[in-house]
Amino acid sequence: MTTAPWRDPALPAAARVDDLLSRMTLEEKTAQLYGVWVGAATDGDGVAPHQHDMTTGFSDAELAELITRGLGQLTRSFGTAPVDPALGARALARAQRRIAEAGRFGIPAVAHEECLAGFTAWQATAYPVPLAWGAAFDPPLVEEMARHIGRDLRAVGVHQGLAPVLDVVRDPRWGRVEETIGEDPYLVGTIGTAYVRGLESAGVVATLKHFAGYASSAGARNLAPVRAGTREFADVTLPPFEMALREGGARSVMAAYTERDGVPASADPELLTQLLREDWGFTGTVVADYFGIGFLQTLHRVAGTPAQTARLALEAGIDVELPTVKYYGEALVAAVRQGQVPEELIDRAARRVLVQKCELGLLDQDWRPETPERIDLDSAANRALARRLAEESVVLLDNPDGLLPLPPDTRVAVVGPRAADALAMLGCYSFPSHVLTHHPEVGLGIEIPTLLESLRTELPDAKVTFAEGCGVSDPDTTGFEEAVARASEADVCLAVLGDRAGLFGRGTSGEGCDVTDLHLPGVQGELLDTLVATGVPVVLVLLTGRPYALGRWHGRLGAVVQAFFPGEEGGPAVAGVLSGRVTPSGRLPVSVPRVPGGQPWTYLQPPLGLAGEVSNLDPTPLYPFGHGRSYTTFAWEDFSGGAEETEIGTDGAYDVSLTVRNTGDRAGAEVVQLYLHDPVASVTRPDIRLIGYQRVELEPGESTRVTFRFHTDLSAFTDREGRRVVEPGVLELRVGASSADVRHTRRLNLTGPVREVGAGRRLRCEVEVSGT
Repeated sequence: MTTAPWRDPALPAAARVDDLLSRMTLEEKTAQLYGVWVGAATDGDGVAPHQHDMTTGFSDAELAELITRGLGQLTRSFGTAPVDPALGARALARAQRRIAEAGRFGIPAVAHEECLAGFTAWQATAYPVPLAWGAAFDPPLVEEMARHIGRDLRAVGVHQGLAPVLDVVRDPRWGRVEETIGEDPYLVGTIGTAYVRGLESAGVVATLKHFAGYASSAGARNLAPVRAGTREFADVTLPPFEMALREGGARSVMAAYTERDGVPASADPELLTQLLREDWGFTGTVVADYFGIGFLQTLHRVAGTPAQTARLALEAGIDVELPTVKYYGEALVAAVRQGQVPEELIDRAARRVLVQKCELGLLDQDWRPETPERIDLDSAANRALARRLAEESVVLLDNPDGLLPLPPDTRVAVVGPRAADALAMLGCYSFPSHVLTHHPEVGLGIEIPTLLESLRTELPDAKVTFAEGCGVSDPDTTGFEEAVARASEADVCLAVLGDRAGLFGRGTSGEGCDVTDLHLPGVQGELLDTLVATGVPVVLVLLTGRPYALGRWHGRLGAVVQAFFPGEEGGPAVAGVLSGRVTPSGRLPVSVPRVPGGQPWTYLQPPLGLAGEVSNLDPTPLYPFGHGRSYTTFAWEDFSGGAEETEIGTDGAYDVSLTVRNTGDRAGAEVVQLYLHDPVASVTRPDIRLIGYQRVELEPGESTRVTFRFHTDLSAFTDREGRRVVEPGVLELRVGASSADVRHTRRLNLTGPVREVGAGRRLRCEVEVSGT
């Protein structure tokens, strides 16, 4: 078939695929709709929910027979067990040749891997988790990181990455908060879109997940039903996905496990076809979350047979069954032959898969990848990038008396279960936390300095002592005595507390590691009380995957530093902040609560969600969204935006600008944030919400002019009829250092008719930065 039209790279992809489909049997078409997970565990603990129940192992003879039909995807060749990158690349290339040679058409599979915080492979760079990306407020840096991740994936023959996560945090008790970018849809959308651009620029298919509503699960339980209403779904859940598709160019979407109002996402044609494809114009592939198709039968119980399950998923718009074949294989072929599933559904999905393969060059005759002798997945450039992002993401929550930075020759007692553990830096989807727990005989594969090691390097003249004090989650307090002894001998005590990332209850943060409240895990809170009682100044350093309630210690601590699983270079980054080598510039992507209960709560609250006289419970956070302190100071000068109240049309635009000046004695970065307040609307609105931001880095005495170009599209919301509209009336633009620290306000009076906006509306606030 070397001269067939589908082999001709000069023809449009659609024409090539139409010709190819016309030549394929039903079995060959369905073979493009599933993956195979070679080497996955079929019993015991796994890295996906119900893996041991839902995975069927293949003998070599069975696999050889299966691939004679072709194969859509290869699942996690690198992310299932530790493998040397170069050996893995050669093994993957051999597997692809085997697949191509077995079928009539010589088409290889799409190889996919996880890449949530870096390529989830042995010896690959472990970057900070997405929550840390949000804390950095730096889309260009995240895009650069994603480009590096994409290049590493392509270097070993991988085509598709299962990232980014665009779920918006709705309840911080949810275990997967560490995988999200934050609690604000604009922040999630802009940072997530930057990641998509970087990954796609390297030729890797970015996969948006989890579409949609996964983070809104009731009670913060993983996979629980979603309670989001129509407007919350439209105005909070969906915008990050729309931005990443329209502006980022993502070529794949992963359907969520969850159900909303009785309809599972994996069986929802209104979501996966009408909204995604017809309204937004998406033309890529929709893939199932692992075993998500099977869950329609086993967990959701909306189908009674494999044939019914496959039909529901295909009708909804799921093109690819992952991670391995069960419902789209023999059961689907039989159902089509028996008239239970229309073959048109097979053709629709296969066309999308093959068009994407065509775009990836996998229908060309010269598709075979190069396999270098040596592949470095943790290069010096990667590590430098990981260090920079980690440094930018560290948030100084409090430093009331200037205890930080630490003097170079001080006596420091380092206490806590996270200080001397390399895994304290890593999230659930890093390879060491995700896979190596099943391979204890294998080393980490990468260098991960602990905070204790890093601090000793950072402060060589300091006297640094250490006591663990307690474990992360166990109740044993016998180590308190030694911890108190070390603290009592020191000038300052660093209490290094936080989470252990894991899967399905094996950690305190991560997939399936949900919590009932936001107390620090185990007896860490009691350890902190004990340390504070010594009278020695205590600096709390948190290495976590979610925010924890800190009101109990407010006013009793010398300083508070928050890092969200900052990756392999997190130790030096946090130590650099403590020593003063790094001026902290991170800002909170999630609110830090005052009390452990009272969840769910995010800053996106209408008036009834705020503190008031109707309840004795005050949900006001201890540290608000967008908050973060520095070692330098900034002046916000020359704010301009016209008159106190300016009139513009409901289709108008307006600029606000100010000068930011570094008035301190060291270089630093300020994050200027633009918020919208809508005093009166036809439906209740959040009291304040982010619509723009800009990170500016300034030397001492240096200044810059920041201009936000607001368009009324950014004020649009979903009205009672389900339309997205811009309404006339008064709006307030608020420029602040956080959602609670507003520095300047400008009132706008929108005039004219209610204006309905569609998929072509402006999604972001343009920002101009110029020197002064």
